[in-house]
Formats: sequence, structure tokens, C-alpha cells
Amino acid sequence: MKDWNHIINKDWTLFLDRDGVINKRIMDGYVTRWEEFEFLPGVLDAMKVFSQRFKYIVLVSNQQGVGKGLMTEDDLDAVHDAMMQEIESREGRIDVLLCCTQLASDPDNYRKPKPDMAFTAQEIFPDIDFSKSLMIGDGQSDIDFGRNAGMYTVFIGEENPSADDSSPSLYEFSKLLNQ
Repeated sequence: MKDWNHIINKDWTLFLDRDGVINKRIMDGYVTRWEEFEFLPGVLDAMKVFSQRFKYIVLVSNQQGVGKGLMTEDDLDAVHDAMMQEIESREGRIDVLLCCTQLASDPDNYRKPKPDMAFTAQEIFPDIDFSKSLMIGDGQSDIDFGRNAGMYTVFIGEENPSADDSSPSLYEFSKLLNQ
């Protein structure tokens, strides 16, 4: 485990995946409405810690349930609005939410692992430095996304040899920054 507490400062940007990192993943399905969204244990506390440590926090999420017609953009926005209200009510924040709603089969998609959402975040916040950015995710596409943009990576779950580090949960990782 890297000594992230001494590496990360207010110059850093945090990129986060959503499903399986912030909320419970619905296996073989999608969170299509707020009633299906369940924060993982400790995530709201973790978001408060991250809000104090990182300059920017960016959510990057593949959400092809919209492309499949299982929900609308408005449905997705409603889930994210409620999620943001909960996070902000606990003194956390996410500065920008970026989602790819295209199908994986769309040849022009910008889904992770492509780094397009990272570049979009950098257009919004031009001072983002990918060499001072951390991507936290629970899938190989998340780790590859971070690598493709030149970020450090943390895998949530069992150790992943292609990631710079791993942690059992977002909450456990946040405790390393709050020492």
C-alpha cells in the first residue's frame, strides 16, 4: 500500500467510478431510479474526507442502460441529483459528473477505458494535471481508463496487478488519507 496520505495534497484530482465504488452494483442490471440506489458502507464519510483532500472530484461512469432504453437521461439525472444531495448533506462533493450513455457496440463511443471523459474534465478544469490524479474503480476498464490518461490507479476489491494499489472499499481507502 502506497503512503497516499503523504503523496496527495490539494493539487490532486480524484476520479471515481460509480457502480461498485459509490453504490452497490446491481449485477447484470442498472440503477434506473433512486429507489434502487444504495450507498456502499462508509461512502458518505469517505466523500467528506475526499472533499477536504482533493482539489477536484470527478465522477466518470459508463451508463449504457440509457443507450439500451432501460432508462432515460432524465432518469439518470434524477438518480444523480438525489445522490449529490445526500453527499452534500454529509459535507462531501463531486465537482462534475461525466457519464457515457452510449452502447459499447457504438463504434464512436467514449466509454471507459477510453480516456475521453478525463479530457472532458480537463476542458472544464484546465488545471487538472493527470500526473497528480487518482482514478478509483472496481473494474479493469476503470484501471485502464486511469492508465490511458496517465493517472495513478486504485482498484476497489481484491488486488489487481495492473493497478498501482488496491483497497477493500472506498471507505477503507479514505481512512488512509485521514491519518
